[in-house]
Amino acid sequence: MMKRLTSNWGVTAVGAVALTMSLYHLWVAFFGPPDAQKFRAIHLTFVMAIAFLMLPGRGYRDPQTGKPGIFDIVLLVIAVAASTYPIFFYDYFVNRMYYVDELRIADFVFGSALILLVLEATRRAVGWALPATAAAFLIYTLVWMGFGLEITLDQLYLTTEGIFGIPLGVSATYIVLFILFGALVERSGAGRLFMDFAMSLTGHAAGGPAKVACVTSGLFGSVSGSAVANVMTTGVFTIPLMQRIGYKKGFSGAVEAVASTGGQIMPPIMGAAAFVMAEFLGIGYLEVAAFALFPAILYYVALFMAVHFEAKRTGMVGLPRSELPSLKETLLTRGHLFLPLIIIIVTLLMGYSAPLSALAGIVSVVPTAMLRKETRKDISLDMIGDALISGAKNTVPVALACACAGIVVGCITLTNLGTEFTGLVIAVSQDSLVLALVLTMIAGIVLGMGMPTTPAYIVQVALLVPALVKLGVMVEAAHMFVFYYAILSAITPPVAMAVYAANGISRAGLWDTGFAALKLGATGYIIPFMFVFGPSILLIGEWPVIVTTLMTALIGVVCLAGGMTGFLIARASIVERLILIAAAITLIKPGLWTDLTGIAMAGAVLAFQYVVGRNAQLSSKPAQ
Repeated sequence: MMKRLTSNWGVTAVGAVALTMSLYHLWVAFFGPPDAQKFRAIHLTFVMAIAFLMLPGRGYRDPQTGKPGIFDIVLLVIAVAASTYPIFFYDYFVNRMYYVDELRIADFVFGSALILLVLEATRRAVGWALPATAAAFLIYTLVWMGFGLEITLDQLYLTTEGIFGIPLGVSATYIVLFILFGALVERSGAGRLFMDFAMSLTGHAAGGPAKVACVTSGLFGSVSGSAVANVMTTGVFTIPLMQRIGYKKGFSGAVEAVASTGGQIMPPIMGAAAFVMAEFLGIGYLEVAAFALFPAILYYVALFMAVHFEAKRTGMVGLPRSELPSLKETLLTRGHLFLPLIIIIVTLLMGYSAPLSALAGIVSVVPTAMLRKETRKDISLDMIGDALISGAKNTVPVALACACAGIVVGCITLTNLGTEFTGLVIAVSQDSLVLALVLTMIAGIVLGMGMPTTPAYIVQVALLVPALVKLGVMVEAAHMFVFYYAILSAITPPVAMAVYAANGISRAGLWDTGFAALKLGATGYIIPFMFVFGPSILLIGEWPVIVTTLMTALIGVVCLAGGMTGFLIARASIVERLILIAAAITLIKPGLWTDLTGIAMAGAVLAFQYVVGRNAQLSSKPAQ
């Protein structure tokens, strides 16, 4: 046993640190956290330790075993020392006068070391784009703006305006708990429940496997919050099934990529950036989930109808019922595994905080799985330990991205770059809200291509949201606007991570899948403009207006799906497709006259297709 532990000491060390991290955060969720800066420093210490033990640095590892090398261990020791310094000298940190008291030598050493090591650890976890962006902002602050190293370190290391800022605080308080919940739920057998549930509901319908992908990815994505993880979990089942009934490789991969990407906007548990948004807006997470609910429904309705229309247009059928699980059997044997999700929703609705609701969900997973024999066999101490270790590991990239984004936000705050950028956007757009929205959309997609959703959203909040608010956009709508485009970058070529993941399964070409994903996800690119011009889509405003907006928006996304795929109740000509797309745009834009115009256009196409189809059916009947 000792020999095995020695030969795998790197894996053992990672497991020990990860398990300790998970247990610590569960303990904090129950008993309450220490002061903010101390709590965030402890969280970062765990994350940095796991990062340098687990993530390979080029040329630093033992090439035979992959174990950490001497250089990794040195970086680990320095990182832990730098991140624990604020913990051991907490009184000094909170009692000094920021930007007035001179820094100690230890402040310079540990502050500089932590900034550099956060950049390196983030590079290992999520790639070059985010640390390169942070480095560029550091150079801008130090060189271009001429702020000295002392003031910069004061901002980024000794206050809660930099590395230990709101993003890292959200990671420590909310994100880690929901990731732990997702890991436990997945290992309790809920993944199979989601798949069987979706198969029994939609597998027999026209294009059934594609509809299964919509339902399964929406359910799983609401728990995982990661588009790529969603694709790799559900796509291995749904993509081969789609290809089996006749969908092209590119289309089948695109369906899974678009469906999985939507998981980050699907309540009750959305992507990590949603928790950051709640903190920035100063509202409860449940309010953010309420904002996101109907846009997410529109997104999935559009995708569901698009795959339905494509199946009808090409004559594809579903899977034989004999090959599908029974809905009744699925609910009887595994339906109880929905309970932890229900518990989280109920506790949030009862007014409890998001961390406490997540803790309630976590605590309920094992007792829920023990209720029935079929799921009881999945529960063991090893399973629970593996889930806690996996959850901590999965937190590392998100937490590092938050810490690195904190560097960017700290530099923006220190240099007042946000205000200057707001003026630049307004000047370039010449006070045109539409042009400013288009520029923001492009910036959001570009930022999202190079970094995870959470830091992409955080950077936009610092740079772009103030400009939109100054042009008259509601604060909530502005945040949701940039949030959406940071997410949609996952399906936007040329850098579309969800598409890349789907291609690994479907074996299709990037552009085949990419263009198909753009068509299927078209509604997602339009919905954020609806936030701005009709906040009622976020359930903000008078209820008669909200209900009218939701009804017309639903009709609009169905028309858009029909126009994009070329089918409504029959094959659509080019003219009919253009009319449907025009109807969708007018219906999506709130307003009485635009709604009436859109309904008239959609009704005209529907009536024409019905009459033509009926006449064709009558003419094909043999004469009596």
